[in-house]
Amino acid sequence: MRKAIIKYNNIEAGVLMETNDGVYEFLYNEAYVQNHPDLFITFQMPVRTQPYASRRLFPFFDGLIPEGWLLNIASETWKINKNDRMGLLLACCKNTVGAVSVHPVNNNDNG
Repeated sequence: MRKAIIKYNNIEAGVLMETNDGVYEFLYNEAYVQNHPDLFITFQMPVRTQPYASRRLFPFFDGLIPEGWLLNIASETWKINKNDRMGLLLACCKNTVGAVSVHPVNNNDNG
């Protein structure tokens, strides 16, 4: 299982996971739900206590991954297949242009 902490304006908003079965899950943190109920990361994923689940990486997160020549450089540099969307997200999206950032969680940390 691969995990990432998702931050919105440097506030921990939730956790994105890719399970061993290839299902993606996003869950907002309880504290974030209570303290920031209107600060959703995307219109398609409003703040709520229930997890979001999908067989494909959620379009919002997929949109954070570089494209074109920058994708080629990232894929070659980190030796990540271009179809490994979670791997690319974890490698490339800690310092994004927008308010949302992706911070990998070490797989040895209970994950």
